[in-house]
Amino acid sequence: MTRWVVFAVMLLAFLTGSMQAQPGSLSTGIEGVISISPTHGGPARLGETDSAPLANVAFEVVNDAVVVTSFTTDAAGHFRVPLPPGQYSIRQREKKKIGGCGTFKTEVTAAGFAKVQFQCDSGMR
Repeated sequence: MTRWVVFAVMLLAFLTGSMQAQPGSLSTGIEGVISISPTHGGPARLGETDSAPLANVAFEVVNDAVVVTSFTTDAAGHFRVPLPPGQYSIRQREKKKIGGCGTFKTEVTAAGFAKVQFQCDSGMR
């Protein structure tokens, strides 16, 4: 009887779409780095970088106005998101009052992972 209950629950989950392929099983998606600039006020300074990795910030991946998945950048601003081929928009999960990231558009093809670099505005001038 217990096996039938487990089978019925798994069948129901499959039929309702709750059981999906593991994200790591896709061989396509997007990967890259997100940075923010300027990192200091005033004019650019010779010999100093004006950009820094956008570390530990949450983003959403949207397709046809539906959130498909989300990710958080690592300490170096890197991310890797497995996705099926298609057109996507990437947006920062929590909007900031000053600065922030716009919406980034990207396309995933059957060729593998699309390499991207996105730049956000710190709002510092």
